[in-house]
Amino acid sequence: MEHFVWNADPVLFSFGSFSIHWYGVFFATAILSGFQIMNFIYRHENKSIKQLETLQIYIVIGIVVGARLGHCLFYDPAYYLSNPLKILAVNEGGLASHGGGLGAILATFIYAKKDKIDFLYLLDRLAIPTAAFAFFVRMGNLMNSEIVGHETTVSWGVVFPRVDDLVRHPTQVYEALSYFIIFFLLSAIYLYTKKAQNRGYIFGVFLLTVFSARIVIEFVKVKQAAYENILAMSTGQLLSIPFMLVAIYLIVSSYKRVAKK
Repeated sequence: MEHFVWNADPVLFSFGSFSIHWYGVFFATAILSGFQIMNFIYRHENKSIKQLETLQIYIVIGIVVGARLGHCLFYDPAYYLSNPLKILAVNEGGLASHGGGLGAILATFIYAKKDKIDFLYLLDRLAIPTAAFAFFVRMGNLMNSEIVGHETTVSWGVVFPRVDDLVRHPTQVYEALSYFIIFFLLSAIYLYTKKAQNRGYIFGVFLLTVFSARIVIEFVKVKQAAYENILAMSTGQLLSIPFMLVAIYLIVSSYKRVAKK
């Protein structure tokens, strides 16, 4: 059986020693798309766009710092704690979505406290562009031929020559499609239902769907942490469980708040 071969060059173009990588383009697109979606939401609710600009700066810093620290501490702590300066070597790659999520939440909390804005209100709105953000980041991973799946015999399996000659699950595509669907689900909830008024509901649905998908897809994904071979579950799955518990709490709490009104 002939399988699709994915051998894209991770470099979009080079000029001398200067290179633009596809991952960087997709990461920038993820940030810009998030800005545009939040601009729409703020205009839809007649909120000040000026306030949004400050929030966006907080979140970008939170995502980048959190994703880098998450990668270093969750996936290879022994190496990075022995070589702490390597934590700053972002050019060598290594960003963790769980860390980026925690960084974004912490940045949002700091901003909400500073400007006296409802924390859950912000998280509900930010969940929508975050799903789009995750889609673009996984497309960047695809361009790098990274975060690949286990060897498979399924007809849609893909060969990644930059990794090896095996037919593998295209787990970057699985995740990207999951986040794409979740983005439209959250958008529909926000635009066409009254659930947007239930504080914490949209963010809860976001956490539950994203990390449910992550746990399922991790079963066919090559483990990323050096110490994962001794664990029954991957690091990604273990890190997803607390997020799902928080999600269930938020969804149940949102219904309880509505019932008390």
